[in-house]
Amino acid sequence: MSEVFQSAPKSGAAAKDTGRILVFDTTLRDGEQAPGFSMNPHEKVEVAQVLADLGVDVIEAGFAAASPGDEDSLRRVAGEIDGPIICSLARASEGDIGAAARALAPGARRRIHIFLATSPIHRTAKLKMSQAEVKATAIRAVAHARALVEDVEFSAEDAIRTEPDFLAEVLQAAFDAGASTLNVPDTVGYSTPGEIGRLFADLRQAVDRPAAVFSCHCHDDLGMAVANSLAAVQAGARQIEGAINGIGERAGNCALEEIVMALRTRGDVYGVTTAIDTTKLLRASRLVARATGQAVPRNKAIVGLNAFAHEAGIHQHGVMADPSTYEIMRPRDVGFEGSHLVLGKHSGRHALAERAEVLGFALRGNQLAVAFAAFKIRADRIGLIDDGELITILSQVASRIDPNPVREFVHAPIP
Repeated sequence: MSEVFQSAPKSGAAAKDTGRILVFDTTLRDGEQAPGFSMNPHEKVEVAQVLADLGVDVIEAGFAAASPGDEDSLRRVAGEIDGPIICSLARASEGDIGAAARALAPGARRRIHIFLATSPIHRTAKLKMSQAEVKATAIRAVAHARALVEDVEFSAEDAIRTEPDFLAEVLQAAFDAGASTLNVPDTVGYSTPGEIGRLFADLRQAVDRPAAVFSCHCHDDLGMAVANSLAAVQAGARQIEGAINGIGERAGNCALEEIVMALRTRGDVYGVTTAIDTTKLLRASRLVARATGQAVPRNKAIVGLNAFAHEAGIHQHGVMADPSTYEIMRPRDVGFEGSHLVLGKHSGRHALAERAEVLGFALRGNQLAVAFAAFKIRADRIGLIDDGELITILSQVASRIDPNPVREFVHAPIP
């Protein structure tokens, strides 16, 4: 890992050493602009405060030129949130850059994030520009933004599908014009871990950028946003861009909670740290879900309801003996109170006996066997057994004189 990051200035949010990864959160910009995920200004400020409490380094709070509402939200976040750098996205135009500067004016730490497409398909179909025109536009835009704020980030949109030599040339020009963060986005989620790792390694050699930070921004179209971001980190990226719950355009962004916990849990592989207080990840996830009206899937990594839930008897027995048998992270490290043993048809008698004791039923003699048989029959019929259902079963078993009380559960109607 290069020593250039060791001397990066703190004012530009650059890491002080090669082991520190900056976390750039785009929940309020890329995440919020996805169809169906819009937030009002109050919700944006509320989410921004949670992100600040979480410890993110940069909050991309919106796209000032997108609408008056977005500019207003940015202005409120910049004026009310302390700690992180507050950032606005901007196209490579004076109008966008001016709107971003106005919106960020109340903030103490401000960043303008300029993006400009560089790939052949974008140059031809969208921009109608030559390579020379793209490069010149990038230089003008970065220089203009740098005259307004000290902290400028440049993104080469669709970098992964850009000619490597031209990509390096544009990034070099942007750095020379004043950009202190060089973002290499996989805008359409096209890359693979091996490919993006090689690209970052090559760019770090090709671009002469003392004190600049390379950043990755990966989309999840092929389900590899987190894996690609981790590969970029291994190849020298020192800023990762993501969103809470992985929300964002199309299939979404790199899920911030997933990559942060991957870096933490597999520190033996990555050897880097972040400033994130991981115990607040669940809180951030739940707030974003509420603000966007989009529920978190039960099987979502890190923050889903099933992330630390166990139904299978073998798993439950192992977790009861030692949680590390089936949990590579502690639930409390991400904000859960503890593991959750789900009682269903796959559960074993160890879990049933433990839950029965918690509910005040000390099963003796053959009562456990009878209760377990009755429990299995009921679980086959209705799925998960909550405490109310379990209390009904245990109460009937505990009061039975009939030596074969299971018959009642076999023939009981399904409510």
